[in-house]
Amino acid sequence: MTGNTETDWTDQKQRAAAWFRELRDRLCASMESLEPDGTTFERDVWQRGDGVEDLGGGEMSMLHGTVFEKAGVHISTVFGEFSEQFRGQIEGASDDPRFWASGISVIAHPRNPHAPTAHMNTRMVVTTKGWFGGGGDLTPMLKDQRHANYPDTVDFHKAYQSACDAHDDAYYSDFKEKCDSYFFLPHRNETRGTGGIFYDHLNTGDWDKDFAFTQDVGRAFLNVYPDIIARRKDTPYDDADREAQLVQRGRYVEFNLLYDRGTTFGLKTGGNVNSILSSMPPAVRWP
Repeated sequence: MTGNTETDWTDQKQRAAAWFRELRDRLCASMESLEPDGTTFERDVWQRGDGVEDLGGGEMSMLHGTVFEKAGVHISTVFGEFSEQFRGQIEGASDDPRFWASGISVIAHPRNPHAPTAHMNTRMVVTTKGWFGGGGDLTPMLKDQRHANYPDTVDFHKAYQSACDAHDDAYYSDFKEKCDSYFFLPHRNETRGTGGIFYDHLNTGDWDKDFAFTQDVGRAFLNVYPDIIARRKDTPYDDADREAQLVQRGRYVEFNLLYDRGTTFGLKTGGNVNSILSSMPPAVRWP
């Protein structure tokens, strides 16, 4: 996966972008099926830039329902040149600022405090180099759920370990450690949630192999997270549970605004601000 010419990546780009769209459709359908009153995602198409030059764009899909207080499933394909200030921070862009990036980003904030928030994204990026990145992580809202032995976390990690082990026995331990390290709030000295996997700059030299793994990362989330929500969405809760949920959501906001590289990448490359910041919870409390 090297080189950045006009034709090197045509087939790979088309296949990756088509997969992200297919996964978006399947995730939206699965999450909509959990809504008891038939609430569906609302879709908004956006274009990057001022419209004078084709710089790509994307589609936001937002759900405000009974089960999911707020959820977003977004896809985008953007291209152009990195700004002079930003290109030095991206692998392969220092000497040639041209880039292409496509991906899917999912964030779900359930209404019930017993149902965990979750995030998943996968992407393909091309500069003078090419790679995949992404992962998925779980954020239980209640303190007694935020440990490795809680059933939701066990099932979530089991799904991702299976996806990893199908491709490389070393992936899960490596990407789990990266996730724990990445989703950490230094100013709080705590992790954002109970982890998952995180990987970036994945380029083994075999594009099809790396693409297949990235597809399985998406499938793992599709297979496990809706099942977790289905078993938690009707659990009784009280005002104390809701208060704890709102406070924990504040940690989510702190991480995304202070440390999240995806947020920075989107804003620095002229992405859709509403889409980028749609990861913010719908209601938060700082005591």
